[in-house]
Amino acid sequence: MILDDYRPAWANEELDDLRGLARTFIAKEVAPNLARWATQHMVDRDFWRAAGKAGLLCVSIPEEYGGGGGTFAHEAVIYAEQCRAGDDAWGNMVHSTIVAHYINAFGNEEQKRRWLPGMASGDLVGAVAMTEPNTGSDLQRVRTRARRDGDDYVINGSKTFISNGTHCDLVVLVARTGDESGGKGLSLIVVETADLPGFERGRVLEKIGQHGQDTRELFFTDARVPVANLLGETEGQGFVQLMRQLPQERLILAVGGAAAASAAVTETIAYAKEREAFGANLLKLQNTRFVLAECVADALAANTLVDALIPRHVAGELDAAAASLAKFFCTDAQNKVADRCLQIFGGYGYMAEYPIARRFTSARVQKIYGGTNEIMKELVARSL
Repeated sequence: MILDDYRPAWANEELDDLRGLARTFIAKEVAPNLARWATQHMVDRDFWRAAGKAGLLCVSIPEEYGGGGGTFAHEAVIYAEQCRAGDDAWGNMVHSTIVAHYINAFGNEEQKRRWLPGMASGDLVGAVAMTEPNTGSDLQRVRTRARRDGDDYVINGSKTFISNGTHCDLVVLVARTGDESGGKGLSLIVVETADLPGFERGRVLEKIGQHGQDTRELFFTDARVPVANLLGETEGQGFVQLMRQLPQERLILAVGGAAAASAAVTETIAYAKEREAFGANLLKLQNTRFVLAECVADALAANTLVDALIPRHVAGELDAAAASLAKFFCTDAQNKVADRCLQIFGGYGYMAEYPIARRFTSARVQKIYGGTNEIMKELVARSL
């Protein structure tokens, strides 16, 4: 099948080896634990250290800070393998592709040397706290406040939908440090959570999918964090910093969408070849054949789009509009393909024990986080 033979033009021997390493690690360390992680609503804490030992954390962070010295293409290879395996629990995409890069891009030398090696080893787990109960995708309405008091910020506020919320040792916090309206008064502050008075992890949120991901609420009540933990030389740079990093976040979500769509099609074709109905296997039925042909086309289109943009991002040429386009197109395709593939499974597709059911429920949030797909389309439209 064309999806099985597909290899992006930017692939090389080094990336192929990394793909093989990630596939082997996930098959051994992730797949057997997915059901248990879903029940306990988190991966094992020691799993992060195992991933670090395997060299799968912070692969695009410079070697001088403990990372792998690779590029976004290396991150994309690992995350694609996660999604192909149906892994919706391990929050490495947030940890390595997002949080580590806020620190690498905007941290000073001391901050990078203090935090990045621990993130690469898995001794420190990262989270980013943007969303609040009343803000959603509108980051300019953030109300969490960091008031300066001597050499500390005194932080008050709450965040919700925080991936890696249980294990996070470092939180890149979006907080209001000034009185300016909109995004002008926002800053990014790294919160070290260990034994921090005033910091509290809220309940684990019950989601319709991604049950193994430790998504929680976080609360800050007069929590004191050193001013030295501010990312950037001055306050008020937070909104600009967020806008500079969001294209990478949106592209990695597109990578996941394309990979998950491909895996859903592959699994469904295998099922259709075995399942019999009306005296023949499902793949002999014209409707099944047409649906799967369309799903192959959708998955291939998503992968082709992603693979056209990855080299542009590695070269530093990815613009916000292109990343937004990839995010909405690939995650829309992921949801469309998952829905149509589940239908082919019939009643079994509605059973949680079947991977297609998990793919279906896990896919839905892809159109929401990282900026809703409606906002993505608006950003593309503004560039026309």
